[in-house]
Amino acid sequence: VLSSVEEIAELYRELSQHPGLSAACLGPDVTTQYGGKYCSLYTEWSQRDLARAENVKFCRQYLIFHDGASVVYSGPAGTCSEIKDELLSRESPSGVLKAVLRKVPSKEKEKEKQFLEVRRGPGGGPDPHCSLGPPWHLCPQVWDQNRKVKSIDLTALDKHGSVYDDDQFGCLAWSHSETHLLYVAEKKRPKAESFFQSKAPELGTSDEDAGRPGKDDAPLKGEQFVYREDWGEALSTRSVPVLCVLDVEGSSISVLEGVPEHLSPGQAFWSPDDTGVVFVGWWHEPFRLGLRHCTNRRSALFYVDLTGGRCELLSEDTRAVWSPRLSPDRCRIVYLENDALGPHQQCSRLRMYDWYTKHTSTVLEAVPRQAWGAFPGIYCGALPGLCWAADSRRLVLDTAQRSQQDVFVVDTVTGTTTSLTADAPQGSWSVLTIDRDILVARFSTPSCPPTL
Repeated sequence: VLSSVEEIAELYRELSQHPGLSAACLGPDVTTQYGGKYCSLYTEWSQRDLARAENVKFCRQYLIFHDGASVVYSGPAGTCSEIKDELLSRESPSGVLKAVLRKVPSKEKEKEKQFLEVRRGPGGGPDPHCSLGPPWHLCPQVWDQNRKVKSIDLTALDKHGSVYDDDQFGCLAWSHSETHLLYVAEKKRPKAESFFQSKAPELGTSDEDAGRPGKDDAPLKGEQFVYREDWGEALSTRSVPVLCVLDVEGSSISVLEGVPEHLSPGQAFWSPDDTGVVFVGWWHEPFRLGLRHCTNRRSALFYVDLTGGRCELLSEDTRAVWSPRLSPDRCRIVYLENDALGPHQQCSRLRMYDWYTKHTSTVLEAVPRQAWGAFPGIYCGALPGLCWAADSRRLVLDTAQRSQQDVFVVDTVTGTTTSLTADAPQGSWSVLTIDRDILVARFSTPSCPPTL
């Protein structure tokens, strides 16, 4: 038992030095001159910096040598590198490009910009330094062969509000052609000002025209304190999300039309043929407040066409769905489903939608009662971002089983499940990513910090 405050502080200082593993990304295969194959593994970690009184993020890369059937050797490549002001990042499907959303300090006080960057790393590998910039402008950036290809000031384009970087609505998705980026942002609102706010008339303006704006985007008088309902609970800045598409080559942004006004879209990705966008839509009724950790809010899967703006329902509209994932062959979409307004964090169903037959099937039903040694049911906040095996038939997921968390392989055709961690040490196993059947996982226990 610790008897003094100094001992407690020293223990906390020691424990805070253990970083947490948050994300992983596998780069494309590289063939050596001797015929061997290897790929890079990019990982992100977070740690508490007590001296700076803040949480810091850093990345580290590894090299994985494999023969297509097993890992021959794996080890770190270089040292850690701190990541600053990066909000979102995403590799393109080929692994050649990487897009990063960064917050960047503005010259004006109390403001920030957002920039989007696009880069290309050497040999298609991930670049550990790509990120978006602070106060805060949002800036997308694109990189090519270790050089920045694009850096777009989203704030200056003024097409929308802040870009969403949360895991509830947010996304940063490359089109399959790697020419466009899809993301979610707050809808642009007209400026509001007081009835009594006055401005100096411009040169050449008559007294009668003074105070009578002639632009369509003129500020709304007296609406600066109008209440705007938001989603609350760590989503208080999210009210009216919109789907946005960035043309990487032309650096132009378009806000997609066709999403019904009674829905908030999120978790979006491109349709198999890049002609539209698939997204999850949450109903605003009976009210927005309460979505974080609430997997029982009424929602459904939708498809919106880019050309005609037609919105099509892909799932039942009386359930709660989330976490859709497209298979590598672009034929099937799996997603999690719960009963709307049922218990929080209830056991979920795994559903699958066939893009070409338009048929929806149930892969795994909710398990009414766990039996030790059998599949416990799906209890997880979301499916891994990349969860499909290379055959587009099997997928991997992690789920809680009493006091531990295990990894399972699910056959979407037969509905059978196989535990990958049945003979592994007991603890918490989490899937970070899977690509070309190389599975990257995180393991921890109450007495063992997170390990890769």
